[in-house]
Amino acid sequence: MSYCFRSLVSAGALLLVLIAPGIAVAQGNPEPHSFKFNTGQGLQPIFEGWSKNPDGSFQMHFGYFNRNYTETLVVPVGADNKLEPGAPDRAQPTVFATRIHRQEFSVMVPKDWAGTKRELTWTVTVRGVTEKAVAWLQPEWEIDPIYRGRTLTEEMKKNKPPTLTLEAPATVTFPNAFALTATVKDDGLPVPRKQPQRAAAGQETPPTLKPLPDQPEIPVNVPTVQSGRAAGGGGRGQQQGPVVNWVLWRGPAAVTFDATTTPVKDGRAVVNVALTKAGAYQFRARASDGELTDEKDITVTVR
Repeated sequence: MSYCFRSLVSAGALLLVLIAPGIAVAQGNPEPHSFKFNTGQGLQPIFEGWSKNPDGSFQMHFGYFNRNYTETLVVPVGADNKLEPGAPDRAQPTVFATRIHRQEFSVMVPKDWAGTKRELTWTVTVRGVTEKAVAWLQPEWEIDPIYRGRTLTEEMKKNKPPTLTLEAPATVTFPNAFALTATVKDDGLPVPRKQPQRAAAGQETPPTLKPLPDQPEIPVNVPTVQSGRAAGGGGRGQQQGPVVNWVLWRGPAAVTFDATTTPVKDGRAVVNVALTKAGAYQFRARASDGELTDEKDITVTVR
């Protein structure tokens, strides 16, 4: 199920400002100057809030921010990618796609954490730089189910989340590409509505590099970047009918999807995957009807 924030105050809503080392922008400068890097940057794990389970336990929700515009980062579970206290492997990702990814996974903590300031810390080290996301039960950071606090329409009351099943070959011979297929069953709610086209913004904007007026030109590490959004796909309030979002959750190297969001047609959504290295790959698909979701994983071994 999708979630929304009860409060505007959230650890995951902090504004991240990137400033190139040694470069300062003078106050009052009418032309903004900023650096956006394709590669070579690190990763910031993010605590996005918590929610309460029916049995009294809690879910700590995490996302991340890969500061690169084209470089996918791979950080295996271990000293450089761990959660504490407890087992370092708590089903967190080891493959990190570019830019911001919200509420990517959750970790359950027991109900005896209620009323305490116990902390769950996700630590990630990239290129020798260690960043942490610290989670605790701050009351203002509670995340509510998507419909709580909203006036429910009859459509909302009737809507059920889609159900998702995945198909893929168990083994693939490198370097052959292969297809991932999602079968989605949905009740047709919410009824798809025509949405206006919106200009890409934020992380969809290709990176640029502008030196300050009194500085010489600098080599630019910013070739053109294509948006990861598929035509017709999108998040809540943007899609036309159910869609499936695809991510590589774990694996030895990045892969290339021909689309990261695919519409469901005749109950199916298919994406083609190109490989760069042999190994075991765990893929995650998330089916969304625009309000509610279902999520499944599938593993493919590449020989």
